[in-house]
Amino acid sequence: MTSPQHHDIVVIGAGIAGATIANELLERGQAVCVVDAASLPASACSRHAYAIAHPHVGRGAPRLLRLTRIAFLMAEARWSKVWNQHGIFQPSKKDKLFNRNEVAGYLQSLNLDEGTAQALYAEEAIQVCGIQQDGIWLPRGASLNLSAATNDALKTHPRLTCCWNTSVARLEKTSAGWKLFNHQDESIMTAGKVIIAAALETKQLAASMDVRLPLRPVRGQLSIFAVAENTAWASLLPKTAISGDGYCLPAKRLPDGSYQWIVGSSFDEGEFDLQDWDLSDNFNREQAKGLLDYARGDVSLLHKSGSFVGVRCVAGDRLPIIGALTQRPGIFLATALGSRGVLWSALAAKLITAQVLGDDFALLARLGFAADLVAALAPARFFAGALAAAPALGALASNSKPILPSAPKAR
Repeated sequence: MTSPQHHDIVVIGAGIAGATIANELLERGQAVCVVDAASLPASACSRHAYAIAHPHVGRGAPRLLRLTRIAFLMAEARWSKVWNQHGIFQPSKKDKLFNRNEVAGYLQSLNLDEGTAQALYAEEAIQVCGIQQDGIWLPRGASLNLSAATNDALKTHPRLTCCWNTSVARLEKTSAGWKLFNHQDESIMTAGKVIIAAALETKQLAASMDVRLPLRPVRGQLSIFAVAENTAWASLLPKTAISGDGYCLPAKRLPDGSYQWIVGSSFDEGEFDLQDWDLSDNFNREQAKGLLDYARGDVSLLHKSGSFVGVRCVAGDRLPIIGALTQRPGIFLATALGSRGVLWSALAAKLITAQVLGDDFALLARLGFAADLVAALAPARFFAGALAAAPALGALASNSKPILPSAPKAR
C-alpha cells in the first residue's frame, strides 16, 4: 500500500484566510499544501466582491480597537493592488449629541491622525465627502473584491500545492505530526503542521481532536439595487462608502443613466440558508434609508437587480480565533473572522506564520502585537483551566458564554 503523501505545512481552507496565510508562508520560503473541498478558491463567503475595510473607531473594547488598527494597516499593505480606496463615512448615532471637538479628541486618544480619521460636522462632511451628516470620515477606508484577492494569493507558485475537491473530515495525531482523513475515513495525507482556516467547518475538525469551539453561523445578505436617474434617491446616492447600521458602497452610474447601489447586510444568527430572502432585501431597503438619513425615502424605488448571500462564522466574544492550538501541538486556527475577513485574514497571516516558524516575539512586537493582543485572539481563551493543564484527558470545554452582535433579524 502506498503511504499518503507528507507535507511539512498543510492549510485546510482556500478562502481569504487560508489563501492569505499560505501566501505569507510562501513569501517566507516555505512549501505549502492547500486543501479545499471545492474545485477552486473562494467558493464560500470569500466569493464576496463587495467587502469594506476600515479601522474600528467606535466606543467599546480597547483590544478590538487596537487589533483593528494593526489589522487595517496590514490589509492596506498586503492588498494594495486590489485596494479600492474611496473612503468610508461613519455617521453619528441619531440619538446622541455630536460634539466634533470631543470626538476629535477621542480619535487622537486612539492614535488616529487626520489622514486616517476626521470628526466632521454635517456642513463640513458635505464638502469633504458629500455626506450631509455629522460623523467620522475615514479617508483611507476601502472596498475589496475578496474573490480576486484570494485567487491572487493562490496563484501558481513553485512551492504551492493545491488539492481541490478534497474534503477533510478528521485529524489524528501521529508521531511525526498529523494525519488527515476524508469522510470515507481514508487517509489523505500527513502533515508536520496543520493550519485550519475553514470557517464553520473548523468546529467539526476541532471536535475530531476532542476540542470544542464556540462557533456560530451568521447569515448575511447584500442587496444590489437599481435606482432610476429621475428619482429623489438618485440625487442622494453616496460617492463614498457609508458604515453605520449596515453599510453601502459608492453608487455606480451605469451607461443608461441609472445607478447600481449595493447595500447590506442583513444579520441572521444561526442561519445557513444561502437562498435569497425577500425579507432581507426589505430589511436592507430600510437600512438604506438610515444610512442616508432619508426617513421619507420611498423604498419601492430601490429595485433589486442582484444579491450576495454568505454565511459568516463568529465566536462568542466577537473576536476572531487566531493562533496555535497549544493543547494540540502542530495545529493552528484562523476562524471566526465574522464580517471583518479583510482585516483579520491579513493579521492572521502575520501572526500564524510567526508561530508556525517559531519567530522570536520581538518580531511580533515590531508588527504591533503585544502579548495581551496575542492572548486575546488565542484559541486557549475558551478552554477550561483543568483541561488546559492536562489536555490528554479529553475534550476541552469552553468557559465563554456567547455574546453575539445584536441586530434585528431579517427573516
